[in-house]
Amino acid sequence: MLKMKAGKYLAIALKTAIGSCVAILAAEQFHLEFASSAGIIALLTLINTRWDTLRLSAVRLISFFAAVLLAWTIFSHMSREWITYGVFVFLLVGISLFVGWQNTMSVNAVIGTHFWTTQDFGAAAIWNEFCLVFIGITVAVVLNLFQRNQSRKKQILQDMRYVEARLQDILEMLADYLMQRENEADVWEEIAHLEEHLSHSKERAYEYDRNTFLPHTEYYNHYIEMRTRQCSMLQSLHWEIQKIRTMPSQALTIAEYMTYMKRFVEEKNVPKKQIERLRQVENEFHREPLPVTREEFEGRAVLYHIMMDLEEFLLYKKRFVESLSEKQKKIYWETEKIE
Repeated sequence: MLKMKAGKYLAIALKTAIGSCVAILAAEQFHLEFASSAGIIALLTLINTRWDTLRLSAVRLISFFAAVLLAWTIFSHMSREWITYGVFVFLLVGISLFVGWQNTMSVNAVIGTHFWTTQDFGAAAIWNEFCLVFIGITVAVVLNLFQRNQSRKKQILQDMRYVEARLQDILEMLADYLMQRENEADVWEEIAHLEEHLSHSKERAYEYDRNTFLPHTEYYNHYIEMRTRQCSMLQSLHWEIQKIRTMPSQALTIAEYMTYMKRFVEEKNVPKKQIERLRQVENEFHREPLPVTREEFEGRAVLYHIMMDLEEFLLYKKRFVESLSEKQKKIYWETEKIE
């Protein structure tokens, strides 16, 4: 994991450095004043995803003209003192926060220093500043077209298989607990480790989705989110199991069901049959004799809660499948294979 992050950070640093240098070089080739500012603009615009870069670039262009108007209003009607620039920044930040343009403040503040220094609001000066902004964001957009999407997608698929295997293992551990079999694994530790892995997987899925121009790639986001909820449900289920003081005989039936269910914790499974079988287990419980002692009653009540948790675990997957578009089913699941 550390090696992967180091590679990612190195790639971002290298791309940002190249982008800044290219932007400055381009500005110098066009003989623009304050050419170094193009490099700063490229640096501030080069963020991790394509979509965020495009959206930020559009907002930068719109906010540029608002910043020029604000600079002209203040600098043309006030003395050229340091406090004047303070007034400009005060209003710039206030307006930007009000309209949700926080990410544009730094670039517009830099542009403001140029106008404050030159006191020139002629067409040539405004064009010069516009070109700096345009060059900076253009370089950022072009460089962000180059993404490691294939390797990122491969890692996401590996994440999905890993998560499924760990969920199966945890279900097996919980079944062992219900059957009072020895198991050296620490369930809490396994769940905590899986939660951490899911957090990183969610980040990778988000980055992949935001770095493609395809409308269906949110599939991976929703899939990881579904597994995250299932992991939380297993945590709740483990709490319920630990409440049992005297293990009822019916616990064996639930343990056997969990052992059966874990085989179907995989991507391309619709949990219809697993839900039906859980209903059968519930019906069998209703036919059991009523508990006699307080311990039996408490244990049986916890088992009902466990079955409710197992049902919710399956319903998370069912809702995920139902949320898929026809295009997503065709691309990721192959529609004809879905029952």
